[in-house]
Amino acid sequence: MAKKSPIAPDTQEHREDAPPAWPEVQDRLAGSSNLALLLIDGHQPPAVVVSNNNSICHTFQSSPDYVKLCDPYCGVAHAETTKANGAIKYKCHAGLQCFAKPVQVGNKRNLAVIGGRAFISATDYRQLMDRFREGDLRNLAANETFSNVIFSDTQHLDELAEQVESAAQRIQSAASNGSGGQSKAKVRSDAPALKSDATALQPDAPVPPPPPKPDLEQEVRRLRGMLDDRVRVTNSLQHLLERISCADPAKTYNAIVSNLKEMLRSERASLLLLNESSNELILKAASGLATDTAKVRPLRVGEGVSGKVMDSGKPLVVTDLRLEGLTPASVTRKYKTNSFISYPIMIGGRKVGVLNVTDKSSGGSFGDVDLTLLDIIGPQVALALERAEWQERATEFQLMSITDPLTTLTNRRYLEERLMEELNRSRRYDYPMSFLMIDIDDFKGYNDKNGHQAGDLALQITAHCLKGALRSADVASRYGGEEFCILLPQTAISEAGTIAERIRQRVSTADFPHGKTQPLGRVTVSIGVSTLSSLVNTSENIIATADRALYQAKSMGKDRIVFYGDDAATGRANE
Repeated sequence: MAKKSPIAPDTQEHREDAPPAWPEVQDRLAGSSNLALLLIDGHQPPAVVVSNNNSICHTFQSSPDYVKLCDPYCGVAHAETTKANGAIKYKCHAGLQCFAKPVQVGNKRNLAVIGGRAFISATDYRQLMDRFREGDLRNLAANETFSNVIFSDTQHLDELAEQVESAAQRIQSAASNGSGGQSKAKVRSDAPALKSDATALQPDAPVPPPPPKPDLEQEVRRLRGMLDDRVRVTNSLQHLLERISCADPAKTYNAIVSNLKEMLRSERASLLLLNESSNELILKAASGLATDTAKVRPLRVGEGVSGKVMDSGKPLVVTDLRLEGLTPASVTRKYKTNSFISYPIMIGGRKVGVLNVTDKSSGGSFGDVDLTLLDIIGPQVALALERAEWQERATEFQLMSITDPLTTLTNRRYLEERLMEELNRSRRYDYPMSFLMIDIDDFKGYNDKNGHQAGDLALQITAHCLKGALRSADVASRYGGEEFCILLPQTAISEAGTIAERIRQRVSTADFPHGKTQPLGRVTVSIGVSTLSSLVNTSENIIATADRALYQAKSMGKDRIVFYGDDAATGRANE
């Protein structure tokens, strides 16, 4: 079945003007050959009938700014082939191979067919991809641009041109015999085939390609097998971007690697991304490697195969690394073949990372066909990586918005949001919950005497003490100035007291540069403790009661812990 053309029928196609039966025949020819066919009656676009159009052509001809690039080629193809009164061949600005030839179909005059619109050279495709990535077409590329990229060879284009001529002659013969006047509504795919040349009107009637010459049979089979692989990949590209784009950047990286292995039929693949600040490639995802990916060190740009590929921005295809003068990897890496591809990923001329594939499942070598497939995949991978990069940045900005830059503890805003969440959870499930308010004793004097830098260092050391004394579920925050808060989910007051004492001791024994100049001969903290109860049952009350207990700890001599009860601070202290 022919693929539906992606061209919008109201702007680039007017099938209602086509000769009877021709659209069905053209769709079938385009589908069976996996090449594009257009019936035209003048400058293109628009066309009378469009079948299986190359999505790259559709993108150009849908853009008012870029369609002019096609005008000297497909745009004037009708005039050129009519003037020549025969078939013409040309390669357009995008590197696509095409043919055009005049046809007479039914009673319609002044018609011609454009066919092919296919890459027959991997070099042509790579050159076009370079234009999309960093050249004059970088503002044009979109996901739809690569949804139906067509590859072929000269022989297939010639065969299609002959089939078009044969089909036109059969329809013309049928029309001359009086059968050409039937409406398109009467041409049904389930109708029995006619016994005359009118069989060309039946969409399901095969148009056999010319039999290959005996000495070309093996080459034809090889080329068709290669094209089958390309068709398989092109079809799978329809949803590739959806499969490799995830909300979690790490999942995006792993999805890229797993889909890369599947599409190139390799057993090993890896993705390295460029850290621009350090100028190093960092391994983000890998599959099939014999070594632990966590132990793979960053790679400097220009170092090793991947580093050199990133530096040059050019892909490297190696059929046998020994023939290239490269040193094989250690036997502990357990590579099965000596062939690999290292491929740079670029976004708008900016270097992003490197994709590596090794060990073809068949045991063979990688070649130009595989490189072409990577060229197809490349723009979509780049788009997915760009999204992942923005997601990582968004996560980083989100963390920055809730993090105190000096101590790296969470800030007051985050603490208050978490306190409300834990309070609701404790009410729902009848969990205990406690809260600590902590203040560095005599901090103003420490800061004034030793300077603000020493004061900042004292805050950082205190924050480090808090982190070391807490459990993973506890939330430590800098509340403001020299005050800190600790949220203790599912923690009764007795356990909260144990944690508070652990914090007090850690700070008291920590090595502060100017600790001996403090009134108590060391840096100390006072701690107020409150816990969820029938009277202390809102976030405001929990903070306020802990603050009140802290105030009492200060008034009782500092370097101590005070617990707040239902009625008032009890005054109990741990010294």
